[in-house]
Amino acid sequence: MSLREKVEKVLESVKPQLKLDGGNIELIDVSEDGIVKVMLTGACGHCPMSSMTLQHTVANAIKQAVPEIKEVRSI
Repeated sequence: MSLREKVEKVLESVKPQLKLDGGNIELIDVSEDGIVKVMLTGACGHCPMSSMTLQHTVANAIKQAVPEIKEVRSI
């Protein structure tokens, strides 16, 4: 399984939580050096708490499941 596929699997597990608040997340890129780029959409895209959601919910879940990932960035 590729890094991208592993990250997509984690995001699928996080999406229901984001959707409860009217948001969603889109995977933009997974680089070979372990950088994930995502875009928070819907309510999460404009929420003042989106940076906390990104780090505490999304990034933690990805890094825990895919240790090769070094950083998760929102674009």
